[in-house]
Amino acid sequence: MFLTMTFRWFFVFSVSIAVAAIDDDLIPSTLDGPFEPVTVPYDVSLRGNAVDLPDTDPRVRRCVEGFEPEQISVSLSVNYDSVWISWITGEFQIGNNIKPLNPNTVASVVRYGRSRVPLTDEASGYSLVYNQLYPFEGLQNYTSGIIHHVRLTGLKPSTLYYYRCGDPSISAMSGIYHFRAMPVSGPRSYPNRIAVVGDLGLTYNTTDTIHNLKSNKPDLVLLVGDVSYANLYRTNGTGSDCYDCSFPETPIHETYQPRWDYWGRFMQSLISRTPIMVIEGNHEIEEQAGKQSFVAYRSRFAFPSEESKSSSPFYYSFNAGGIHFIMLGAYVDYSKSAKQYKWLERDLANVDRSMTPWLVAAWHPPWYNTYTAHYKEAECMRLEMEELLYSYGVDIVFNGHVHAYERSNRVYNYTLDPCGPVHITVGDGGNREKMAIEHADEAANCPEPSSTHDEDMGGFCATNFTSGPAAGKFCWDQQPDYSAFRESSFGHGILEVKNETWALWTWYRNQDSSGKVGDQVYIVRQPELCLGSIKLPKSSFADS
Repeated sequence: MFLTMTFRWFFVFSVSIAVAAIDDDLIPSTLDGPFEPVTVPYDVSLRGNAVDLPDTDPRVRRCVEGFEPEQISVSLSVNYDSVWISWITGEFQIGNNIKPLNPNTVASVVRYGRSRVPLTDEASGYSLVYNQLYPFEGLQNYTSGIIHHVRLTGLKPSTLYYYRCGDPSISAMSGIYHFRAMPVSGPRSYPNRIAVVGDLGLTYNTTDTIHNLKSNKPDLVLLVGDVSYANLYRTNGTGSDCYDCSFPETPIHETYQPRWDYWGRFMQSLISRTPIMVIEGNHEIEEQAGKQSFVAYRSRFAFPSEESKSSSPFYYSFNAGGIHFIMLGAYVDYSKSAKQYKWLERDLANVDRSMTPWLVAAWHPPWYNTYTAHYKEAECMRLEMEELLYSYGVDIVFNGHVHAYERSNRVYNYTLDPCGPVHITVGDGGNREKMAIEHADEAANCPEPSSTHDEDMGGFCATNFTSGPAAGKFCWDQQPDYSAFRESSFGHGILEVKNETWALWTWYRNQDSSGKVGDQVYIVRQPELCLGSIKLPKSSFADS
């Protein structure tokens, strides 16, 4: 009883502070919900610019010499005191007679410090080269440049650091870049802005998305899968909006790996100073010889897997101030008997909500999706994992995969629930496959159930609804009540956590001026309401 009263006082006090600080009655909050479903009509003029940047575009051309670093990026470790710096040296090769570079010939060194001059600290890491091999006549093989990953430790929270990376022994060092360490974990300590984007690719729409995202000056970028779309190309560089439609007779699903290098060069101006955290999507599978997959994804990014006690780059966790992020893999085993599920149980059990009140999860394909594209495709994953995430009080879920925007009401098991998370789909980054525009609840759009199966997700679980207004049907005949807002436009989102109970979510459309937003809502945690369903560590509020 005392604990419940403490939570109620804590919540009311937090809400009072938030309202006093925000004082903006124009922006709704989840306390006003559940909201009546809204669909913004599709604007046909937005179909343009879904064309990839060519390899002649100066933004994707190699502009370094020899073994000078390029494609430089920063990613986080589990806490504020550590980050990873990644980069590539040397040129990739593609053709029939490739000879991989020796990663041991170039050192992996980062010099860094709190002043530009001198850079007082130094760290060393490891390097690797990966191959994408196709043992079929007429298909070209690929070998990457040397990929370097170096972990910096002992950082101070919320502190600006300068760094250079490369090999000082051969005078192959980068220029000076900078990043800011995350704030210390605590109930009143948060990054100012977190950008969330999915399904980017490298089109002219993508360039608009990244331009607008940069203007919001994020402290962290969350990329919820589908990065370069290299697998929409054959190894000879011929591309298509639909690989299987254009190249149905190919002996294996090819990819054109240089698109990864183009993407890394284009993104460097952002992610060399703003940490990026990536989770895999279906376009990262990229099967090759020996049934290997996800090789580019696993090689090009650094993940805090070991630091978060995960055995895999496909699922991991990290803290950013008072937010605990859980990144999950939809294309590896997620069943209750699998390593991923057991890791997730341990990770959730160790979250201290008194230090990281906000719990945010992300993976690629959405569970709550009302578009015909990928409708109910991730149902098996939902059936395995949703109860666990709900029982620990996950606040927000971010997904991509569907090339449109959608925000849910708080929902659990397809039922409106004030303790369920808000699910947000931001698969509208701008890739060449264009937008999703049809809704499964519109007349004649409901897909045939067997067509919703995706073999890469490990099973078929999509069935008729068993309760509610859509009981006995595979699709609703109107926009479902769990879908609060949906629109087919390209864009990105910004999450601004204000305190332990209030966070502002804003979705920006590419076609708007910087002063306008497409969707905006305050997401409000209610720990006193959901105390019965949220599992807390024994130490939480022990002093109350």
